Amino acid sequence: MLPERTDVLIVGAGPTGLTAALTLARRGVEVTLVDQREEPAVTSRAAVVHAYTLEMLDRLGAGAPLVARGLRSVRFTVRDRDRVLVTVPFDRLPTRHRYALMVSQSVTEEVLTERLAEAGVRVLRPCRLTGLHHDGDGVVARFDAATVRTPWVIGADGIHSTVRQLSGIPFTGPAGSEESFVLADVHVDSTLPRDGASIFLARGGPMIWAPLPDGRVRLVATVTDPPAEPDAAYLQGLLDERGPGRAPDRVREVLWSSRFRLHRRVAEAFRAGPVLLAGDAGHVHSPAGGQGMNLGICDAVDLGETLADVLAGASENRLDEYAARRRPLAHEVAGFADRLTRLATVPPAARPARDTLLRLVSVLPPLRRRVALRLSGLNQRPSVGRDRPGGPVRTAGR
Repeated sequence: MLPERTDVLIVGAGPTGLTAALTLARRGVEVTLVDQREEPAVTSRAAVVHAYTLEMLDRLGAGAPLVARGLRSVRFTVRDRDRVLVTVPFDRLPTRHRYALMVSQSVTEEVLTERLAEAGVRVLRPCRLTGLHHDGDGVVARFDAATVRTPWVIGADGIHSTVRQLSGIPFTGPAGSEESFVLADVHVDSTLPRDGASIFLARGGPMIWAPLPDGRVRLVATVTDPPAEPDAAYLQGLLDERGPGRAPDRVREVLWSSRFRLHRRVAEAFRAGPVLLAGDAGHVHSPAGGQGMNLGICDAVDLGETLADVLAGASENRLDEYAARRRPLAHEVAGFADRLTRLATVPPAARPARDTLLRLVSVLPPLRRRVALRLSGLNQRPSVGRDRPGGPVRTAGR
């Protein structure tokens, strides 16, 4: 049952909303977390948790139980069929998590939900937000059969965020940026190593091959006009076209599959008075590089810590600083994902130059380290620094 009042209302109980709620609850803030779905999703788009995100989750007591349920990927490989163009190892990362953790988003949500329950907070379902009214005392949030008054609302309700729409925050991106993807968890016969994820660059677009626990493999590929539920024959065609050539993968079983479309978009503001955005409500982009959920979780820790400080007496200007930190990061990560996609789709005449450039990354340690830091998210940590103007980004709570 919804309360009449709460210190913070969070809309959306995916990884971002769960993390924001857990961060606030551990700081002693009264938080109400709602989601319009009756049950958590059992299938999911995200399948990797990077090192910096694990550091953030360690601070919430969620890192270790998540690592125990995942598969450690110690390298990231860029391939053109049978040719390895770049291998980016994670074994020299400046962190205790010298790997990318391959784990389904649904498992990540389970772990966060368990930690949140231990903090005395449960997800209220199904609760469909229908209105937001701002007044001098904060916000009145309307649901189908109730209203909740709160000083602060966090929109963590995804790409089609109701919070963002009701707050009138534009969600914009470059024209013609929509991409279609297929997504599937499969069992395959494969000679590819299971201790690392790969991205295959192909004329038709990139294809991600990522091992998961229990012998599964996650496939993600950009395509044109995909079927609603890609079957084994369709996925086998993608593997034959883009995957290994000398020893092709063979699909044995499709566990689940789907399609989705994404625009590259970033909200024009991450704060509108008492309304704050995090995760996909504020930014969406290509899944190349596996950055989306990770950026959202880090948004949530930063926002949760910042808002807890404000509720404890710090200036509300700290929330403007949150927005000023996270929005440029969203643009940067979206640009990185776009560059990976463009590498896959260069014309045939330009591929020799592309391949030479990628091989340089493999043989030059400083370039290889830079890519590893970017993929792992550790370039966001002040002690590591950032390779863009403006210097380090403040880490929440430090």
